[in-house]
Amino acid sequence: MTIAAPPTRRDIAYRGFHHPADSTAGTIDGLRVTDRGLALGDAGWRGRWTSPPVPVGFGVAEVVPSWTADTPDGCWIEVELRGWHGDAPSTGWYLLARWAADDRALRRTSVPGQRDGDARVDTDTLIVAGATVTGWQARVTLCRPPGSPTGPVLRSVGAVATGHTPADPTDDPGYGAGPAAARGRVLDVPRYSQRLHAGEHPQWGGGGDSWCSPTCTSMVLAYWGAEPAPERYAWVEPPGPRPVVVHAARHCYDHGYAGAGNWPFNTAYAALHGVEAFVTRLRSLAEAEAFLAAGIPLIVSAAFRAGEVPGLAYDTKGHLMVLVGFTADGDPVLNDPYAPDDDAVRRTVPRQPFEVAWQRGSGGVAYVLRPASVPLPPPPAQPNW
Repeated sequence: MTIAAPPTRRDIAYRGFHHPADSTAGTIDGLRVTDRGLALGDAGWRGRWTSPPVPVGFGVAEVVPSWTADTPDGCWIEVELRGWHGDAPSTGWYLLARWAADDRALRRTSVPGQRDGDARVDTDTLIVAGATVTGWQARVTLCRPPGSPTGPVLRSVGAVATGHTPADPTDDPGYGAGPAAARGRVLDVPRYSQRLHAGEHPQWGGGGDSWCSPTCTSMVLAYWGAEPAPERYAWVEPPGPRPVVVHAARHCYDHGYAGAGNWPFNTAYAALHGVEAFVTRLRSLAEAEAFLAAGIPLIVSAAFRAGEVPGLAYDTKGHLMVLVGFTADGDPVLNDPYAPDDDAVRRTVPRQPFEVAWQRGSGGVAYVLRPASVPLPPPPAQPNW
């Protein structure tokens, strides 16, 4: 089956708020500013930060939030979004997540079933329906059980908004574009196979076919030397081929979605290990090359049928892979965890069909994970990072 190449000049805008630096933006209720971020006051068990409205300058079709936070035992955060237009909200609030780093006191979850005439929630994404939306607003509630001596800390919140239609539907997919420094550069990201875990731990999705996202997150954390220490996953029994991946799957697992592939749950997990992390969308592999030129691997989400991308001989409605580099000719080099063993994880695929599968499958979703000391590449004129 031949699939048409999508245009690349799409409206995409990302905006992030980092605390405490951005703590004067928006409103604070029941929280205090600390050097680590926004924290609950000494007496309260709930507090809230509400962002200012974020206009994006185009009609919005989807918004995907992401965040970083610390949640001690028993504590959690709730992340909400609403649409905005002009000088007023144009939708109600929608709850995107009840999230905690651990799962002993709270089953972290997205919230299915939210739908009205304005918008609906699809796991990790707010999808606009009948409302006119040209901006977004976020609200994060920090919660702890009564009597708890500690509370959560909110460190960052961001969201990526995408438009309904491409600005230029005749544009090509950007083949041959991108920084020359990325060509012929392949980052030494460790290779982990998700399929080594087939049938493991059904309470967190069962490994094998379903752990692509936490496996990719684990690979990139290992690349940055930021993987959890062995004592953090000593509870994995039997230890199996790679217990650190089991740790990631458990702590990325979305009990509402019943899977470990929730995009912001993976970046929130990664951010617990000393890296900056967020979800965005990129318009093309040309934009992705800027990250690889800066030494930053990307976790990307694609969808395809067997044979549509030569070298990827399986069907998937959504699959995460690590983009680790490019050949001298500009073809993507991947760490694809859907492999029988670690040696088979590294794959090179043709640029144009892969770009189509990525853009068509997820709209160009990418997880960006990096230490704070590694700068992001300069953003484009319509910034999506």
